[in-house]
Amino acid sequence: MKAIIDRNNITIRGVGNETIMFVHGYGCDKSMWRFVVPSFEKKYKIILIDLVGSGKSDESAYSYDKYSSLEGYANDILEICDVLKLEAINFVGHSVSAMIGVLAGIKQPSLFKKMVLIGPSPCYINKEEYVGGFSSEAIKELLDTLDSNYLGWSSVMAPIIMDHPDRPELAEELEASFCQNNPDIAKHFARVTFSSDNREDLKRLNVNTLVVQSGEDAIAGVEVGKYVHQNIKGSKFVILDTIGHCPHLSAPKETITALQDYMEEDLVF
Repeated sequence: MKAIIDRNNITIRGVGNETIMFVHGYGCDKSMWRFVVPSFEKKYKIILIDLVGSGKSDESAYSYDKYSSLEGYANDILEICDVLKLEAINFVGHSVSAMIGVLAGIKQPSLFKKMVLIGPSPCYINKEEYVGGFSSEAIKELLDTLDSNYLGWSSVMAPIIMDHPDRPELAEELEASFCQNNPDIAKHFARVTFSSDNREDLKRLNVNTLVVQSGEDAIAGVEVGKYVHQNIKGSKFVILDTIGHCPHLSAPKETITALQDYMEEDLVF
């Protein structure tokens, strides 16, 4: 157990019979949930993790082969649940971790009670009639820039991702988060993230799901959020009155309300 806890830098907080696992997006770490978690820890057990290669996870556990697809991270989620003996998980995944959660839910649907996908994208590249938001050329240019100048890419992308020029401290925090990670691992994870195509996987998920979407998001737009909702059977869809790809940082109150409304609609305390 200790090896898994150390590997993913796991923190367990809160009380309650039900569990929420919060999993961060690309380039981030578990601290990104700090504005949201306090609203839940009096009613839930909270599991916070760093994906391997991110934050203060055990970098030596990073395998370029294992994490050559999002399946490697999904398997980590299932392993964490197994060693911590978790059941009926409420999984909250941001950005790429939304798809990681989907893959974990497909593998072991009985483990999950509900899923909340914040700013999900099953495929960032426009393909035929599907609009992912980026051309294949734009993604190639993004990844080439990241490969050649990771720090420069971080300083340019952080403000775009946050999309709050009136609150520069948010972009500064995100840039600092990018820069704390091993550049080689970050580059590899970026290629896996932005090259993945999990559109068909959405149809295979059989877990109660809420899709949470910012009203404006330069990374995963409303059309992408609608696509995710339309392709996960029985899912619910909420568009927050906010902008940016990280509403749990830029609009925590709106994010908390959406999560509480969904998590607690059938919960008796």
